[in-house]
Amino acid sequence: MSAIQQVEEGRTFSPKFDADGLITCVTTDVHSGDVLMVAHMDAAALERTIATGEAWYFSRSRQALWRKGESSGHVQHVREMRIDCDQDAVWLRVEQEGPGACHTGRRSCFYRAVPVGRPGAVSLEFRDAEKTFDPTAVYAGTKP
Repeated sequence: MSAIQQVEEGRTFSPKFDADGLITCVTTDVHSGDVLMVAHMDAAALERTIATGEAWYFSRSRQALWRKGESSGHVQHVREMRIDCDQDAVWLRVEQEGPGACHTGRRSCFYRAVPVGRPGAVSLEFRDAEKTFDPTAVYAGTKP
């Protein structure tokens, strides 16, 4: 088997990190299938996620490793982890503890729709945008 075939078809876990040492991670709710968030992982976050069964990410803005829920209590329990064909993206299927995954206080980070098929200026449309928790209270004194 060629090296490319091994990555695409084999059983060897060989995640491809980008030039910044990160891999994109899409996180969905294991029950509904809804996309909760998209984040990045470095090698340490990926290793800790696998070892602990809880979602760990790398914050590009803070340049720091973080466990989802460490300040909010809204932990993500990983029920399945998949890697894509090129091994350059990860998909987590999680049980979301608490009322939401988004630091804005919503269940999902994807609460606005971009209308398509309409020429002209784009104005975002809110969808499933109700706040499920008060981010000011949950993140008091911390930056999510």
